[in-house]
Amino acid sequence: MKKTLLSLFALAAMSATALAADVKPALVYGTGGKFDKSFNEAAYGGAEKFKAETGIDYRDFEPTSDTQGEQAIRNFASRGFNPIVAVSFAWTSAVEKVAAEFPDTQFVIVDSVVDKPNVRSVVYKEEEGSYLVGLLAGMASTTGKVGFVGGMDIPLIRKFACGYEQGARAANADIQVFQNMTGTTGAAWNDPVRGGELTKNQIDQGADVVYAAAGATGLGVLQTAADNGKLSIGVDSNQNHLHPGSVLTSMVKRVDLAVYNAYADSKGDKFTPGLQVLGVAQEGVAYALDDNNAKLITEEMKAAVEKAKADIAAGTVKVHDYMSDNSCPK
Repeated sequence: MKKTLLSLFALAAMSATALAADVKPALVYGTGGKFDKSFNEAAYGGAEKFKAETGIDYRDFEPTSDTQGEQAIRNFASRGFNPIVAVSFAWTSAVEKVAAEFPDTQFVIVDSVVDKPNVRSVVYKEEEGSYLVGLLAGMASTTGKVGFVGGMDIPLIRKFACGYEQGARAANADIQVFQNMTGTTGAAWNDPVRGGELTKNQIDQGADVVYAAAGATGLGVLQTAADNGKLSIGVDSNQNHLHPGSVLTSMVKRVDLAVYNAYADSKGDKFTPGLQVLGVAQEGVAYALDDNNAKLITEEMKAAVEKAKADIAAGTVKVHDYMSDNSCPK
């Protein structure tokens, strides 16, 4: 009897180990670096949460070029990592190729769509979250002029800018919205000096609130706004704490959920491919309110943004998606 019980315990332990071994997570960041305080760091946070809750470790890689990204994704797949999360639209073609080569491996791509039977595509309604912070910017501005600094000039970032402009105009129909993009290559995500220069130029034209949607480049935007006594808006992660009292709010994009859910679903044998779209209603995008910016958000502003949030979730307020037709209504 004792021997039988020991055998059962041994089998149970082996089964648990086998299940854990089946989940061998990997994460490939965008080119802005893991600790960008923004998009990539949100992904890192999701992986760390999974690790803390399950004890299952993961491997990650920080590419500095598009070539490195594809190499990393293929390398992880060939070494049996599963699932593999690729964080950035830049890895679209890489995931398409590698997913076809490794049909038994589960892949997730964030910010793009890959139509393969073993790929989950997670995209966000950035225009909705940007509308909310744009509304707050429009209400906070005393000059009637606000700014936007984007990273790489691509439709996705134009989507942020368009949502922001719609929100600002909902607060003030006559508001001026200055827009600049940092560049046309991946280097645009990691150039805080240039981000600061663009912000200073907008401030010199009268902007008193500047929204950064530029990865690590945005750190220069937030710093320059603080140095000049103006307000900024963070992106992807809650960046309110970086310059307390200067960051009006942050447009939080729950990239952490995409990573955490991928790993947890795979572990629980609940992984599903296909498209996931996360907006305000799904709590995939939001505005950030905490002790660092509470004094900047008046009761009137809070009431207005909460009403907008509820209206967007209910569908009574429709925020135009720039990527639907490559245009932004004026």
